[in-house]
Amino acid sequence: MKTSAGTRFICETCGTQFAAAAAPPSACPICEDDRQYVGWGGQRWTTHEALAARHTLRIEPEAGVTAIGLAPSFAIDQRALFVRTPELNVLWECLSIVTPEAVAALKAQGGVDTIAISHPHFYAAMTEWSEALGDPPVYLHAADREWVQCAPANVQYWTGDSLALSPALTLVHCGGHFAGSSVLHWANGPRPGGSLLSGDTLQVCQDRKHVSFMHSFPNLVPLGTRAVAGIRARLAGRAFTDVLGYTWGRDILGDGRAAVDRSFDRHLAALDCASTGGDGQPHGQRS
Repeated sequence: MKTSAGTRFICETCGTQFAAAAAPPSACPICEDDRQYVGWGGQRWTTHEALAARHTLRIEPEAGVTAIGLAPSFAIDQRALFVRTPELNVLWECLSIVTPEAVAALKAQGGVDTIAISHPHFYAAMTEWSEALGDPPVYLHAADREWVQCAPANVQYWTGDSLALSPALTLVHCGGHFAGSSVLHWANGPRPGGSLLSGDTLQVCQDRKHVSFMHSFPNLVPLGTRAVAGIRARLAGRAFTDVLGYTWGRDILGDGRAAVDRSFDRHLAALDCASTGGDGQPHGQRS
């Protein structure tokens, strides 16, 4: 989007919108980080207007919520999820463009009171979204503050292991993927038993029976034992039936808590197997 201060350029690889400037940044720090990557053709930039000219927003009910994503897909291809409760309506995650149709659809369902985002890969055009929706606060974990490229005027940097947004909705700081990676726990919805909106802090796997825990998804770097054990500890005692993941169809519907617990066991066992060379003996000690 063009402003009096210049253009808010958008990285074509990760979809992050940067603060207004006369020219694009020299590089995207989020893509240069080892969790992401610079596109094979080099660093490229676009604008909100250019994206909106070739993309629309797909708005559909999925897994009991309203899901929104770019069509055709763009960058990391995340979806945003609109969570409606009697006390508070939350937009979970953000996208790289906003459209009048999406704003109207959300307002027709009661509007957005709060935006909350799991980690920097999904900050996208969060400032654009907040402005278009009437400036609701945008909640980001303070541990990821260094990654913010275009801060909304009313950004709220929260700290600690959890933050109750309402009686039913709680942000839980998990760490792992990023220092501030978080999930949204919905105690009683959208289906009985509640849900965990996991982004890719816990990545729903293709079998939709497990989740994975990664430092980098595109570069295939798993999280280590300490980080995964930390996520497990911070989610202990939180019940949920469903796990709603970062993009279309990546959901575990039913038995979600047990699926996550199985996944902790599987991941930690695989790390133990790797450390012992697969035969129960540490590397360098096999006969």
